Amino acid sequence: MESTTETKDQYYEMAHEPVSRIIPRLAVPTIISMLVSSIYNMADTFFVSQIGTSASGAVGIIFSAMSIIQALSFMVGMGSGNFMTRSIGAGKRRLAEHIVSIAFFTGALIGLAIAVLGTLNLHAVVIFLGATDTIAPYAEDYAFYIFLAAPFMTCSFIMNNLLRFQGKAFFAMFGITAGGLLNIILDPLFIFTLGMGTAGAALATGLSQFISFCILLCMCNLRKDCISIRFRNFRPTLRIYREVIYGGFPSLGRQGITSVATILMNVMAHPYGDAAIAAMSIVNRFMQFINSAIIGFGQGFQPVCSYCFGAKLYNRVKEACWFCIKVSTVVLVVFCILGFLASGNIIALFRKDDPAVIQIGTAALRFQLATLPLQGVITIGNMFPQSIGYGIRATLVSTARQGLFLIPALLILTPTLGILGLQISQPIADVATFILAAVVIRGILKEILADSRTSGSPKAASKNS
Repeated sequence: MESTTETKDQYYEMAHEPVSRIIPRLAVPTIISMLVSSIYNMADTFFVSQIGTSASGAVGIIFSAMSIIQALSFMVGMGSGNFMTRSIGAGKRRLAEHIVSIAFFTGALIGLAIAVLGTLNLHAVVIFLGATDTIAPYAEDYAFYIFLAAPFMTCSFIMNNLLRFQGKAFFAMFGITAGGLLNIILDPLFIFTLGMGTAGAALATGLSQFISFCILLCMCNLRKDCISIRFRNFRPTLRIYREVIYGGFPSLGRQGITSVATILMNVMAHPYGDAAIAAMSIVNRFMQFINSAIIGFGQGFQPVCSYCFGAKLYNRVKEACWFCIKVSTVVLVVFCILGFLASGNIIALFRKDDPAVIQIGTAALRFQLATLPLQGVITIGNMFPQSIGYGIRATLVSTARQGLFLIPALLILTPTLGILGLQISQPIADVATFILAAVVIRGILKEILADSRTSGSPKAASKNS
């Protein structure tokens, strides 16, 4: 068994400190990281919206492309992070070192492929993503720099997850936050002062992502208590890729389906003009900002869950799961109330000169806020099974909200109810996903606790769960 005193000290708290202390301590940096990542899009949406409605819609169009980049990055980052942490929990330090380097260089290759294919096919890509003829020129300007930055974006997301799963959430937060703050500063400079328009917003995002990449790489390689990224450890095998893909597929499903749903929503909004596309883009960015806090809280739960599951501390896994659900639900109720009261002002903050955007966006935002308190169960319902290797059920929950339920709702309700159908499709999908997630959580907890009492080894060891 491979282990060191340093490793034991690093992970001792995950197994023994009260979950009410260790999870919040790990979660606060990840919440900040997620909020700052969301601010990348929020800042771009806000500043670009000052140009005009079509420009505002362009950010929403390219968001689906960024979701694809994020989906692939999170698949590698989450899958390798879970596998790495379980390996360390089982005492296999050397394997964990290989996993880290394989994840990083695989992400670099994925990002490079996206950069080449995206920049060579800009017009075809933005049309495919749902741009109208008036939005397309703005979307192409924005997409060019986003695609150029893809290799740095993929590697940054992966390193962020790897640091998080090592219990180094603060260092991950620092890298992401530095880039986010730089993005907010550069946006108005490039868009307005230098007159670059939407291209300026994308360039600001690209440069910010590069700075985050540099900081995160230094954190991974210069700190002795972090597993370093080394090319000599880039020894990919089918077994490791299988584990990474299996563990990360729920993240790919969640983010990938989000991208597909966003594209479909843009296409379904075409008959209602650029105002509808812009309004739904603003609503989605704002809701993503709120949900990112809950996702960040769930990511604070994941390393504790993965490590304790690997160490066979199943009662602690259950305790951590319910703690996160209770806390996140209470917080979301507060956000729901505050957001509902200020919904009209929130949309007007982005496009105060377009009454159509305000009207469409305010109604859509209120509908989505009504089901916001359900997101705690939905988020843990995805992250809990993913963290312990229940890949199939994690994928089912992760793809349900934006795929299994949202896509049919959009296809059925929008032609039937018009713009109202577009506005209520997401809340309906949220209710259905909440029910599914609750059933999955209850079922897995019942299984692992029953099996641990009878054999000391849960069925989770089977990859067919």
